[in-house]
Amino acid sequence: MKPRSLIFLVWFGVIVLGSRLPAAQPHTTEVELWIQEARAAERRFDPQTALEKLLQVEQRHPEDAHVLQAISRQYSDSTVSEPSAEKRRALSEKALIYSQRAHDLDPRNPVYTLSLAICYGKLGLYGSNQERVSNARLVRKYAEEALALNPSYDWAHHVLGRWHYEVTELGGTKRFFAGMLYGGLPKASLAEAAFHLEKAVELSPNIAAHHIELGYVLLAQGKTKEARLHFERGLALPSQDINDEACKRRARSAIASLP
Repeated sequence: MKPRSLIFLVWFGVIVLGSRLPAAQPHTTEVELWIQEARAAERRFDPQTALEKLLQVEQRHPEDAHVLQAISRQYSDSTVSEPSAEKRRALSEKALIYSQRAHDLDPRNPVYTLSLAICYGKLGLYGSNQERVSNARLVRKYAEEALALNPSYDWAHHVLGRWHYEVTELGGTKRFFAGMLYGGLPKASLAEAAFHLEKAVELSPNIAAHHIELGYVLLAQGKTKEARLHFERGLALPSQDINDEACKRRARSAIASLP
């Protein structure tokens, strides 16, 4: 099992923002070429190249929410291979800025809303404990808003499930001090964690991360056999995202520790 900190949001860096590169739109030939090159780079798990192309698209289409969301994703994915914590934080802050711009343009889009939850979660790796607790509340707020906009959004269920799991796993002492010092966190439960992650699996059974994160919740509930099953199902699925291999390494470690 991974180590815990006062606030839980380390895992948020390993889930997708729910929206890949823009669909074809009436663009110039040059812009279309940039988008195609960005798509190809993303398929190669090369966010730096994808980001370079998308920033060129933004210069021509600065109010295109889908492009802004795609840029946010590339900034977020760029943290995966960045060794410097300071630079990872700067990249995460840029991801939040672009995510907020996309949300401001289309606040009823559940993808852009959930992206805010994920960006605040990723920033939970940095800053003071008070900032981390504040970010944790924002994670739940935007995840719930995304789910209200689209009750069948698998990644919104995933984020809420992970939120309940991680807050539950903090333990009573840490939650007590978070409440005493920083205003506290909303209530969480493993039952809610299991409900949302099971729903994510039901909606999108071919996403490795849904199975793997459900495995951790089942393990916390003492359901070792079921946990192993979902870890193995997740490992058997192809990696579709730059973060999937890290997620699978955690699953292999978890299986190795099972009795």
